[in-house]
Amino acid sequence: MLYSPSKGGFVMNQVVLVGRIAKDIDIQIMPNNKKKTSLILAVSRAYKNSEGYYDTDFIRITLWNGIASNTKEFCHTGDLIGIKGRIQSNSYEDADGNKKYSTDIIADKVTFLSSRNILEEENDDDNTLDEEN
Repeated sequence: MLYSPSKGGFVMNQVVLVGRIAKDIDIQIMPNNKKKTSLILAVSRAYKNSEGYYDTDFIRITLWNGIASNTKEFCHTGDLIGIKGRIQSNSYEDADGNKKYSTDIIADKVTFLSSRNILEEENDDDNTLDEEN
């Protein structure tokens, strides 16, 4: 947690989510040769709606470089993963000149909780990837 006197005290931008990958992951190579992927994480709410069902939020997660490559290699639609990251807001103009806003989660760490491609013969209990990987 950071202390920022100019903003009125303590500030923190941190998100932790656990959910299932909603669609296959694609990697993009950016002009600066960095790898980027955006995945959709399906996260169930902790309470039932008025009809007795759990609603699900579909949240866009952005991953960069090694964390993007490894997640693409080891995870697929339906796999359960944990994400630790931060919220980032963006704005842009669409083709008609209208200002649009988006909010994304930028992942710092991904933990593979149930991925069918992780080799079972490895006895490595730490399936966490940092942004540095």
